[in-house]
Amino acid sequence: MDDRASPAIAYDVTPTHVMAAMPGIEFVRAMFAGRLPSPPIMQHIEPFDCSAEPGVVVIHSIPAFRHYNPIGSVHGGYAATLLDSAMGLAVHTMLAAGQGYTTLEFKVSFIKGMTQDSGAVRTEGRTLNVGRRTATAEARITDAEGRLLAHATTTCLVFPVPTGTSAAA
Repeated sequence: MDDRASPAIAYDVTPTHVMAAMPGIEFVRAMFAGRLPSPPIMQHIEPFDCSAEPGVVVIHSIPAFRHYNPIGSVHGGYAATLLDSAMGLAVHTMLAAGQGYTTLEFKVSFIKGMTQDSGAVRTEGRTLNVGRRTATAEARITDAEGRLLAHATTTCLVFPVPTGTSAAA
């Protein structure tokens, strides 16, 4: 049994000039490996066992009681965050150094509710098309038995990342 403590995850925003200097696949892999900070939003999702290949990102997470809504199930925002993150990062894996993206729109379909008893869920995002100005992607959340819990599609804007320093830097 390995009783070493897991390294603490650093949550922060990577400086723009660091992100812009790396091809997207290298950036996403460095973030998943802990060489770059994880975005602060992920403190609420606590992803684990994440992987990135060109055009594909997989994120595992465990829905918990702290994710509940007033009606006693996991809030849709939990699924939406996982889906939006997986789709956006899948797009990012296909971008050259100096390119960035942002979500223009996404559509989510909730198929089956989650609870704290759902266990680990798997979110897989895949690009559909990555062009010079826009990219499209899709994602699915499945449970341990492979049952579909939610799915989504997105359109992202692709743009050159501004690398100038700002007063906040």
